[in-house]
Amino acid sequence: MSDPASQKAFPVSWDQFHRDARALAWRLSAVGPFSAIICITRGGLVPAAIVARELGVRVIETICIASYHDYKSQGGLQVLKTVAEDIAKAGDGKGILVVDDLVDTGATAKVVRDMLPHAHFATVYAKPLGRPLVDTFITEVSQDTWIYFPWDLGLTFQPPIAKGHEG
Repeated sequence: MSDPASQKAFPVSWDQFHRDARALAWRLSAVGPFSAIICITRGGLVPAAIVARELGVRVIETICIASYHDYKSQGGLQVLKTVAEDIAKAGDGKGILVVDDLVDTGATAKVVRDMLPHAHFATVYAKPLGRPLVDTFITEVSQDTWIYFPWDLGLTFQPPIAKGHEG
């Protein structure tokens, strides 16, 4: 992953993210039911809460994996917290929904798939390299697009897409 400044910007507002997460829940409603949701932190926390509400799932667990260490480049993966034993042993993920905000290169998704091979993996956004590892997603963006999630943004000026047309 290269510096986000050299990539296409895709800023996502809270309203848009909420609509997209609800659209994900709508698609998932035809796939479930799910006995639990495992969200990949931190990005999966918000969509998992929305999906859990919409699908009526009360058991929510986290798996904590760090991959973006400086908000500019994807570093080596580090599993900070694994899934609780009672959930992980429930059929290697059968009946479990794994939720994340984005699948990028697929590195994080691969780690989780190896832990829970029968879980259903869903993301709000997907990039081409990681898309084969996701069962359900809402929006695909190009690999050279940097998604700015609402929890990472403040209200600031956004430069135009065409360079040299700032005024």
